[in-house]
Amino acid sequence: MPRPTRLLLAALLAATPLSATLAQPAATSAIPPLAYTERTLPNGLKVYAMRDTSSPNVSVQVWYDVGSKDDPRGRSGFAHLFEHLMFKATRNMPAETVDRLTEDVGGFNNASTWDDFTNYYETVPANHLQRLLWAEAERMGSLVVDNANFLPERDVVKEELRTGLARPYGRLFSHYVPMVSYQRHPYARPGIGSIEELDAATIDDVRAFHATYYRPDNAVLVVSGNFDPAQLNGWVDSYFAPIKRPATRIPRVTAAEPARTAARTYTVTEPNTPLPAVVMSFLVPPSRSPDSAPLEVLQTILASGDSSRLDEALIRTRLATDADIYAEEKQSTGLFAPYAILAGGKTVAEVEAVLRRELARLAREPVTAAELTEARNELTTAALKERETVDGKAVALARGVLIDNDPRAADERLAAIARVSAADVQRVAAKYLDANRAVTIRYLPAPKGTTVSGGDKIALAPTVVTTPLAAPKGIKLVQEASAAERVQPPAPAAPVDVAVPQPVTARLANGLTVITVPRSNLPLVSATLLSTEGAASDPANQAGLHNLAATLLTKGTKTRSATQIAAAVEALGGQLGSAAGTEGMTLDVTVPTPQLSAALAIMADAAVNSTFSAEELERARGQAIDETTVALQSPGPLSRLAADRALFGTHPYGSPATGTPESLKVIDRTAVVAAASSALRPDRSVLVLAGDITPNRARQLAETAFREWQVAGGPTPPPVTPSLTGTAPLRGKIVVVDMPGSAQAAVAVTRETIARSDPRYYSTLVANAVLGGGYSSRLNREIRIKRGLSYGASSGLSAARQTGDITAAVQTKNQSAAEVLGLILAEMRRLGTEPIPAAEMGTRQANIAGGFGRQLETVEGLGGIVATYVQSGVDPSEIGRFMSSVRAITPAQASEAARGLLTDQGATTVIVGDAKLFTDDLRKRFGDVTVIPLADLKLDSPSLR
Repeated sequence: MPRPTRLLLAALLAATPLSATLAQPAATSAIPPLAYTERTLPNGLKVYAMRDTSSPNVSVQVWYDVGSKDDPRGRSGFAHLFEHLMFKATRNMPAETVDRLTEDVGGFNNASTWDDFTNYYETVPANHLQRLLWAEAERMGSLVVDNANFLPERDVVKEELRTGLARPYGRLFSHYVPMVSYQRHPYARPGIGSIEELDAATIDDVRAFHATYYRPDNAVLVVSGNFDPAQLNGWVDSYFAPIKRPATRIPRVTAAEPARTAARTYTVTEPNTPLPAVVMSFLVPPSRSPDSAPLEVLQTILASGDSSRLDEALIRTRLATDADIYAEEKQSTGLFAPYAILAGGKTVAEVEAVLRRELARLAREPVTAAELTEARNELTTAALKERETVDGKAVALARGVLIDNDPRAADERLAAIARVSAADVQRVAAKYLDANRAVTIRYLPAPKGTTVSGGDKIALAPTVVTTPLAAPKGIKLVQEASAAERVQPPAPAAPVDVAVPQPVTARLANGLTVITVPRSNLPLVSATLLSTEGAASDPANQAGLHNLAATLLTKGTKTRSATQIAAAVEALGGQLGSAAGTEGMTLDVTVPTPQLSAALAIMADAAVNSTFSAEELERARGQAIDETTVALQSPGPLSRLAADRALFGTHPYGSPATGTPESLKVIDRTAVVAAASSALRPDRSVLVLAGDITPNRARQLAETAFREWQVAGGPTPPPVTPSLTGTAPLRGKIVVVDMPGSAQAAVAVTRETIARSDPRYYSTLVANAVLGGGYSSRLNREIRIKRGLSYGASSGLSAARQTGDITAAVQTKNQSAAEVLGLILAEMRRLGTEPIPAAEMGTRQANIAGGFGRQLETVEGLGGIVATYVQSGVDPSEIGRFMSSVRAITPAQASEAARGLLTDQGATTVIVGDAKLFTDDLRKRFGDVTVIPLADLKLDSPSLR
């Protein structure tokens, strides 16, 4: 019987008891509007404030109306380069002070550069608000612009560029798509720039750029979170109002992109391209256009979720392993670029034909009422998720101000989406997605052994309008004040308590455990059904078995096809996800509260009645092989996968949870059904409900949804526990995986540590944070901040049910691989031999606690913490003890953990990169090195061969 069409599917759904819920679009009135105050200072700075006393945090964001489109002629990447410099010194702040004021007190900071704007944002405990306002005013009014800050940060940006190019398809999306999409507008230039143009930049360019654009009348300040409004106004007036408004005019890009009149096609070949790809680029109107809402609904119908048209046409048919839309709304002409990464063995011609067919169908016939409802509900859920956090609300408002020139734009867009009709979608499809005006890129793997691009040349069109940067007259240079003259930041106020919701546990008659974590600030609930048997139970030659079984849970039941499951959940505004990690399988969904009952019914159907059909198994296997093939061509992920295998050898913790191309091919349906049956039993499963729900209501809904799930006789068997004994011939060695032509080398250094339930967990967690947890950690200070050798250096502690590991990971240019490895090992050695200063450790403890507190802000984060506890063998009530446990660790305890678990002695190293550029240096420094050609690498083997 053929799979139902979308129209038939709508009719089938209407005949079920679920139809009353599915037929109703989510009410946009359920989404709290962005409640803000607005004022403009005499110097032109726009100030917006959104108070939220339910949060212990506050977000401070400064958005500047300057982006990559404003890069000077011959200086692509310049706005992004300057973004980095804003974290350096000011008159009263030594370099990296912003990190001291954020990371070191439990907050975070970051920035990003887009075509139209550059934004700087920090979220901190609310008692640090005054300090952050002072710091942002310092950055706006008294930045130190000199070579001492400029030259090292330019090296960091070059490493960031190389990191992107080292990923498969990195060049396609960051360089080729914008270049071919615009013929006149400077949106054509890659925001990251090029090595040549970054090297051409001078300190005089930097000073001119700063004086031209970084000024109060070109900025928007947004404060969101827990604050006193009168106090906030006083601080803003004190710190920002004195900053002078320059008399010079702010240059603006006036170039207009002409309408396309013909189609163009480029065919290129690129190394490090596991599977071919095809992209079709179209121009769309500015974000403020009335057509933007219909286009957003169109995009959701076309590419959002497993029931989207592209998923049905390309993924379900196994023509592609990934299909989505690369879309950017802009102040001027925007971009809409559907793309597909092909499935193995498919051709660009057949995939491109389907892409063109689906676009033409949108213009030829109206979308269905069911598709409209589904799209609106998905967009409503996305808006609710964005407004869960103080920084999410600030972003929604600030983006409206900078892109649409309207702080109400986010709310108005939701209202406009609710009004979009099928005719609107059809009209914008016909108007903007005309294949006769498409620019198509066919992106093909280079011939074996080739390390350079081939085929059609893609370059910036000579008609793109760029302008030189004119330096304003009388630029006043700021110098860093001496320690004696320096004005210190204000002292923090009294801390604001962090409320940690407490889990409530119940057990149903069928043995299913239900854990409720209530919080009612928004009408949103996250549901996770989990088992405690996962990838660690995969047989030795069948890595990926449990993940494949988890995938198939959502791909068909006794009463629903895979398409029907996806459509039913997405009509509720959610997406039903499934996966298997080391310690368990999960099914998860997040929906608005009124839709939870219906969502749980679908989740229960997937858990209890999955059919694991042979057809769906072959489809899922093929997609998993393609996705794994892509991952194995990316130096960073590959280095960590190989390091796990080298460290743990034959133990299942060394196997990739998602499998390898070889292991996935040998898994049969019998093994899949057995794995799912063993893992998913009500007496060994847990349902976690987090968000806008009471424990009583949670139990009622769970009993209704899962009442048919019964244990199939006999006592509950113990979970499968793999043995920790085994062989690991590469443990303690240095291994190089040779990837010729790689743009970077990825370095991973790993050591075995402890299980999550080990009493030393918190002391090890704190010690790792000192080593590599966050921007201010030792690894990042040594490798990025001091030497500019990487875009970022970090280490992570993974503590599972039986044991765990710590892995330090860095990507750098190939020639620096040996140097970076030496720096990592030296920092591990120092951590294990020298006492940790109390002040340094205190900042890392605050950083851990702050990150945990921010995770509690979202229902998915809240539920995810509890789910991880359950799968790791930890009591869920530990969520209430986490922060105090972290803060209770002493320097002596952290140092003891470092000596025993985090030193360089016995560390295992894997480096993935162009071996000819660093192996000789590696051997001179460290002695014996094992080199494995990428073509010979076998992640299923403890010897990696």
